[in-house]
Amino acid sequence: QVQLVESGGGLVQAGGSLRLSCAASGRTFSNYAMGWFRQAPGKEREAISWSGGSIWYADSVKGRFTISRDNAKNTVDLQMNSLKSEDTAVYYCAADRAWRALADIMPAYWGQGTQVTVSS
Repeated sequence: QVQLVESGGGLVQAGGSLRLSCAASGRTFSNYAMGWFRQAPGKEREAISWSGGSIWYADSVKGRFTISRDNAKNTVDLQMNSLKSEDTAVYYCAADRAWRALADIMPAYWGQGTQVTVSS
């Protein structure tokens, strides 16, 4: 059974940093694209970064967020710096064999989400 479990969310002041981590289990994910999404209240879920052959970032986080993965440990992290109030959202980890599925926000596997709240 595939599971993605996020951790590291919390409350942080604007300008601060958080590091999210996603631990995957149930299979080897080295050949999978893995990424991060977020959904703010009243808004649609959006892709913010993925790693699958190449690395992609949404313009809204480029230069502030960094994705990294450890295929040996089946983990993917998201280092978030210079956080802004508009980064407040539930953050989700996701995985799929094809990066296109992440781009289309239709990955095969989702985590349960972790709340990030940035106070101004």
